[in-house]
Amino acid sequence: MKKRPVIGIVGLSDGEPEVHAQLKGIVQEQVDAIARALRESGEIEVIEAEELVCSVRTAREQAEYLRKMDVDGTVLAYGVFAFPNFSAIVARNGKGPFLLAANLNPDWPGMVAMLAAGGALNHLGIRHFRASGDITQPEVFERYMRFARCARAVTRLNGQKYGLIGGRSLGMYSATVSMQDWQKKFGVDVDHMDQSELVRLAGVVPEEKVEKALSWLEEYVGEIRYNGSSFTRDRLRTQIRHYEALKKIIKDNAYDFVGIKCHYEMSRHHCTECISAAFCNDPYDWDGAKEPVVCACEADSDAALTMQILKLLTDEPVIFMDVRHYDDEHGVMVFCNCGSQSTYYATGRDDYKENLRRTKLYPALDIYAGGGCHVNLMTAPGRATIARLNRKEGKYRLTVIPAEFVTLPVEKMKETTEEWSHVYARLPFDHQIFLDEFDANHCHAVYGDKTEDLKMVCRMLDIEVEVLGE
Repeated sequence: MKKRPVIGIVGLSDGEPEVHAQLKGIVQEQVDAIARALRESGEIEVIEAEELVCSVRTAREQAEYLRKMDVDGTVLAYGVFAFPNFSAIVARNGKGPFLLAANLNPDWPGMVAMLAAGGALNHLGIRHFRASGDITQPEVFERYMRFARCARAVTRLNGQKYGLIGGRSLGMYSATVSMQDWQKKFGVDVDHMDQSELVRLAGVVPEEKVEKALSWLEEYVGEIRYNGSSFTRDRLRTQIRHYEALKKIIKDNAYDFVGIKCHYEMSRHHCTECISAAFCNDPYDWDGAKEPVVCACEADSDAALTMQILKLLTDEPVIFMDVRHYDDEHGVMVFCNCGSQSTYYATGRDDYKENLRRTKLYPALDIYAGGGCHVNLMTAPGRATIARLNRKEGKYRLTVIPAEFVTLPVEKMKETTEEWSHVYARLPFDHQIFLDEFDANHCHAVYGDKTEDLKMVCRMLDIEVEVLGE
């Protein structure tokens, strides 16, 4: 179930009591119009301030009220001229992010109030956004909706808990992070857990649960290529146990998202963690519908954080993928992940039967001596947005790439590593730009063009955004 953004609205008015008494109806009309449009969308929960702001006292009280109501962001509405100090007090005491909103109305200076308030907030270093014009106009309405989506993502990221299961994998600098930096910049707590907990808890998973999962996979997965040695029903049972152990770890430790090291302690001595990665990110498993939980391969923490931002923004599973190759014949970047990705992306729909029908379980590569399977599928076509948090000299930026996922003949997967999940993506610029400038070996994606949303998220988080190719 999608979690709707909760947006507060407060109307601001003149500070002279007699003038306010004459103009309050105009201010309320503006508040009502915004609240009505957002509620009628069916996508936003609206909480209105208890009264209009017309003094320092009401500014503080209404800001504190909306903060107490735990809104994801606050709209400051201007229908007439409002004293700018009221907006400053609301912003200092209320719950951001903040959207300043005014009609283009020549009869009353609401626009003047918005600009004066914006100047005051900028003077105080308070980031904010603006929506000018009638909310019934589609382009203006979209400003409100984008603000609501992004405010929800940023607000709900703050205070989350990331489970880092294992340490740095395969020597990757771009996958490790500072817990102090994450807390300061994103409000996210990093909790480290050893991978041995997966092994310990896997040993106490009830056999009936394991057999239920095995039967479900054997019934619905398109092909399971047991080989009688490294990938047997018993090896798949071990992977199932590891996934059930991961679910318990997530629940018992209240993790909002996780990363698993896997290589090589798990993949060479126990099993690959591909089943865990696939179904943790999926909106379903053998127990039925569930909330996807972001799970990043190879304990790539910046991958996990990128994926969590995308998930909070879209309420959809997120792809984890390795950069592998450029196919000159078809003009596509080939992303081929050694771990796994959500099986949801076999169709892009929440239809586990059809998704699993298009999924194959292959024996793990020989270098992963622990055995088990890799999860193979080809990502369904569609417009998409690729994104990745990365750092230059310790400073965060988000790289964003609008793309088009395409389907190629299944034989193409044999050219790379057939056993792994594949994404074929057409980029809107020369692929050499990607290879020259992209700063990670992993990247992540969701369907749809989320470029403008991600630009706003970055402004809210005060991090640089880079739209590659622009």
